[in-house]
Amino acid sequence: MESTAKIFSGTGSGYLAEKIASKFGETLGKVKIQRFSDGEIGVEFQESIRGKFVFLIQSTFAPTDNIMELLLMIDAAKRASAYKVIAVIPYYGYARQDRKDRPRVAIGSKLVANMIVAAGADRVVTMDLHAPQIQGYFDIPVDHLESSAIFIPYIESLNLDNLTFAAPDVGSANRIREIASFFECEMVICDKHRKRANEIASMVVIGDVKDRDIILIDDICDTGGTLAKSAGLMMEKGARSVRAFCTHPVLSGSAYENIEKSVLEELVVCDTIPLKQQSKKIKVLSTDELFAVALRNAYENKSINSLFIRSRMLP
Repeated sequence: MESTAKIFSGTGSGYLAEKIASKFGETLGKVKIQRFSDGEIGVEFQESIRGKFVFLIQSTFAPTDNIMELLLMIDAAKRASAYKVIAVIPYYGYARQDRKDRPRVAIGSKLVANMIVAAGADRVVTMDLHAPQIQGYFDIPVDHLESSAIFIPYIESLNLDNLTFAAPDVGSANRIREIASFFECEMVICDKHRKRANEIASMVVIGDVKDRDIILIDDICDTGGTLAKSAGLMMEKGARSVRAFCTHPVLSGSAYENIEKSVLEELVVCDTIPLKQQSKKIKVLSTDELFAVALRNAYENKSINSLFIRSRMLP
């Protein structure tokens, strides 16, 4: 029987969509994305999707063309009579603009959510939002996957003797606490104060790191400044080694230089965003199987609870 699922990709995430489609058991669908001479984008599906479950894979990292491509693909799919349109967004951009923390600022993550819903998406599948409450910005179901399902097996393979997990800031404490509980390990917190975005004024470590193998975990690595400073401070405090695990390798500005010059043993990231260059300190783990299982379960109307580490912690 012919499958009623179709998987398509925007230009930004083709490298990952190919792998997800292969794990799912489908070939990537044909969609034409063209740019006119003035930079305007046009989208046209090259095959029938009438009555189909349509998965559209596109991370919304810079440039903003990636967001526009996704919105146009959603709109085109709805107008082509797709049965369900699922926006698969491995990296959800603008997620750091999740609240009004100063006067007269935009809440970018809410605006992007509004546009995705307005375009006609029936469901969103994403990973490691900067703030989990962003799910509430959508008036449609959101499957919020966690990179811990990918990171944990790799951490286990390291066989570190005196493992301690570290949160790069107070806001990440809950995320780290769950993983530390899984390993039955201690955790510490780096309390930082910023002068402005991407610039740290001061940082202190809350907790004991002496003679510990430290694993820093965060959702985004942007300039790498926080990770480099955190790692250096922990080594000064007597840590035996420091590694960092970050889901989304934004890696802008002088990030690669900061990571290379840091005392980090390695930076482990996911392939939600393609690397701009290779680095001997950066290891990439693929999200293809995790997303493929999530999409298969969404297609077959099954639970995705087994994809979360908390399900492995239940008695």
